[in-house]
Amino acid sequence: MDLTKPDTEKGTGAFQAARNRADVSFLLVFIIMLGFDTASAGWFGDQPPMRVEIADPYIELHSGDGRGYPVFHVEERGSWIEILKRKTDWFKVRTDSGKEGWVARDQLQRTLTPSGDRTEIRDATIKEFSFRRWEMGAMGGDFESADVMTIYGGFAFTPNLSVEASVSKVFADFSDADMADISISIHPFPAWRVSPFFSLGTGVIRTDPKTTLVQEPDRTDQLAHVGAGVRVYLARRFIFRAQYKNYVIFQSTDDNQEIDEWKAGFSVFF
Repeated sequence: MDLTKPDTEKGTGAFQAARNRADVSFLLVFIIMLGFDTASAGWFGDQPPMRVEIADPYIELHSGDGRGYPVFHVEERGSWIEILKRKTDWFKVRTDSGKEGWVARDQLQRTLTPSGDRTEIRDATIKEFSFRRWEMGAMGGDFESADVMTIYGGFAFTPNLSVEASVSKVFADFSDADMADISISIHPFPAWRVSPFFSLGTGVIRTDPKTTLVQEPDRTDQLAHVGAGVRVYLARRFIFRAQYKNYVIFQSTDDNQEIDEWKAGFSVFF
């Protein structure tokens, strides 16, 4: 595939490009509204927080989820705290007096459950996969018969709505290309081990021709895409991911080009 060549069909022109941009904008607004509507269920659902008893002489509450955040409160042995949520190896807790702070995993493991047993802190599970906040990974695949490699990172606002940024390198016969993309994704079934998703986004692509007989300039064009894929929870914090995207490249010649992309790879969440 030669990324420097326009599509052979003519006549789309500026009107078609404007209409495509309008359609993409409408779909993007629709997806964002749908995602925020699903957020009303809450990030952690309706399950009540777990209560544990402090067994150490004291437990330290930090103002944030890391040792770099200062200790602002100390709760003594025999007091009860509620575990509100987890972020990697830090847990947000609330005391009976209403103070909320973050406790390290090693301290929380030395607390007691209402039955008197030590609190068990397990590694990442499929439940945490459902409520993940950050995801990073790499994928490879086919970009209209050209090889493509991608690295990406994503942040989830809710279990159903996330935003993702990626950079890709395309290796074609007649030209290479660098691509940057940002997208919104909807996850209709985040609790499933095999979880489908749908995406819509925009970005830019910069082509670098390999021609030697005729010197052609580099070209940067805007693009938009719609896509669908699936995430598969493997174990601990590892995910297998496969996806399809259909790109529309809004070329400066007003002859838009459509590209089909298939990719698969692995990622981690935290």
